[in-house]
Amino acid sequence: MGKPSEKIIAELKKLRAEINRHNRLYYVEDSPAVSDADYDALFDRLLEIEKQFPGLVTPDSPSRRVGFAPAKRFEPLAHRLPMLSLQKVTTVEEFTEFDRRVHDGLETEDEIQYITEPKLDGLAVELVYEDGLFVRGSTRGDGTTGENITPNLKTIRNIPLRLSDDAARRYPLLEVRGEVIMRRSAFERLNRRLEAADQSPLANPRNGAAGSLRQLDPSVTASRPLIFYAYGISATDLSELDSQSKTTEFLRGEHFLISELIKSARGTTGVQKIFEQLQQQRADLDYEIDGMVVKVDSFVHQQLLGQISRAPRWAVAWKFAAEQAQTVVEDILFSVGRTGAITPVAKLKPVGVSGVTVSNASLHNEDELRELGLRIGDTVIVQRAGDVIPEVVEVLLEHRPKNAREVSFPDTCPSCGGRIVRPEGEAAYRCLNSACPAQLEGRLFHFASKGGFDIVGLGDKLARQLISEGLVKDPSDLFYLTIEQLHPLDLMAEKKAANLLAEIKRSRATELPKIIYALGIIGVGEAAARLLAEHFGSFEAMIAADREVLEQIDGIGPVIAADICDFFENEGNRQMVGKLRRGGVLFPAFERAATAESLSGKTFVITGTLSKPRNHFRNLIEQNGGKVSGSVSSRTDYILAGAEAGSKLDKAIKLGVTAVNEDEFLRLLE
Repeated sequence: MGKPSEKIIAELKKLRAEINRHNRLYYVEDSPAVSDADYDALFDRLLEIEKQFPGLVTPDSPSRRVGFAPAKRFEPLAHRLPMLSLQKVTTVEEFTEFDRRVHDGLETEDEIQYITEPKLDGLAVELVYEDGLFVRGSTRGDGTTGENITPNLKTIRNIPLRLSDDAARRYPLLEVRGEVIMRRSAFERLNRRLEAADQSPLANPRNGAAGSLRQLDPSVTASRPLIFYAYGISATDLSELDSQSKTTEFLRGEHFLISELIKSARGTTGVQKIFEQLQQQRADLDYEIDGMVVKVDSFVHQQLLGQISRAPRWAVAWKFAAEQAQTVVEDILFSVGRTGAITPVAKLKPVGVSGVTVSNASLHNEDELRELGLRIGDTVIVQRAGDVIPEVVEVLLEHRPKNAREVSFPDTCPSCGGRIVRPEGEAAYRCLNSACPAQLEGRLFHFASKGGFDIVGLGDKLARQLISEGLVKDPSDLFYLTIEQLHPLDLMAEKKAANLLAEIKRSRATELPKIIYALGIIGVGEAAARLLAEHFGSFEAMIAADREVLEQIDGIGPVIAADICDFFENEGNRQMVGKLRRGGVLFPAFERAATAESLSGKTFVITGTLSKPRNHFRNLIEQNGGKVSGSVSSRTDYILAGAEAGSKLDKAIKLGVTAVNEDEFLRLLE
């Protein structure tokens, strides 16, 4: 291999500087100076030299961006200073109230100097630089602890791997925060590439960015068109960086990509004007945004204002209203759920809404359908409620064609042709045939789901085939399947069939709350199933209880109590329970864990993404004397909030409910 010559060392140094310059020109300044082929030639020569002389490879070499060995899992990485979430406002009045609180906190009547920036819709991350070298990076996580994704972040070509010598000298430790996103144009090109390779396309740019960044194999991340926008630093006590605006200029000088739409504004009028301009620009941007972040510019003022729980008092996210789009209703279809509820669904001419192609929208029930006055052929306004669920919000009667057809709600079940009824007090029609194929399919998915018997390997295609072949007429039939029945089915090789039967066998010994949930009783979710198991202790005691006894259980009430009684009064359901017993399901007694008293009498709501499944925290709360509710109310004592906490946290803050992160929650247990 030999020792590298001075000429090789000099060439390597020049190659690295040249590649870094081209990365900056392409990804940060959007003004490439060479063709892709010329860039590839430079990069290939770099790899060739480093392969020949491995001792010359440095941590900040551009070659480190191609990915390393896949990780088995992401290790937790604590943030030195918390990555706070933001309170949200949606109206001028709400922002004015935020501005008033800032004035009160600073005890001033002068107009506040704000910095505004687009709220990028990607994945928030932190980059840590020590002595100018990028050494580690993580996701936001719960704000206190994120996931260590350093190898993946190093593959993003516009993230500087080394800062300038001056920055390294002045700031031996620098934590840079920002958002990893995928531009719309790059997202579309990537999806065309995936489809050409017969791979599933990504859902939208935001999910594409988050999913790409959390790949266990960094080489996959390296192949995805990700970019990093810096928006700040963690510390507010660094010399010469005493404001958000100065920090932004410093980061730009260190070749970080900074949004071109960051602006300064004084007072509410200035901020409102920028927000309105940003709304108009939104559709023309090559990346997705869902609002505008407004920050008090001065770091001294930020420190004076401080924070509440997990959100700063000096910043707020001014969110856009749900994005809307105009399209045409091509048909109205009717779907049947596992409980027999029949839901009208509008089949739409595909249209982009908030970065996602929408082709169907639920109309919920007949009353909503009639209230909208919707006809097939109508032009409608659709939006994604909470930027997630597509819904029809308005019919544009002025565009109604002459041949628009009225919608007739079916008289019989669209799946089985059986009788349908609308129970008193309900908005939905229901099919009464328990053998209805659509219901059975939904019930089978529910029965085998993670909250139920948790049967791994029972996918949708197999479930449909089991039903169509007559092998499963109700979920209890799963426990009577044989390898001779499974093996002839499509894609069901002998090993796969054996694995499925092993999963079914394992599930026979599941816990009582999971059995109750799996039955699919209307209104009985995971929380209610656990309440029933805890209260009665055994399945036999529960089914023997009358409506009056059930109504007295805190968290059940008269409606769910009636649904439980109706379920067990049905002969078909009683027969299914008997078949489960004969099929080997154990129906164990509920074992109450020893209960501590640290949370006695306290009601919690859990929201957002936490470091462990929600059931882990639910169990901790209940084992320590507390209760868990699914919705926030004035009776809620605490909200345990993880990453990406949404409307529940907003409502809790408005009601004055104490919000805690994981660390604060664990301290409560002590």
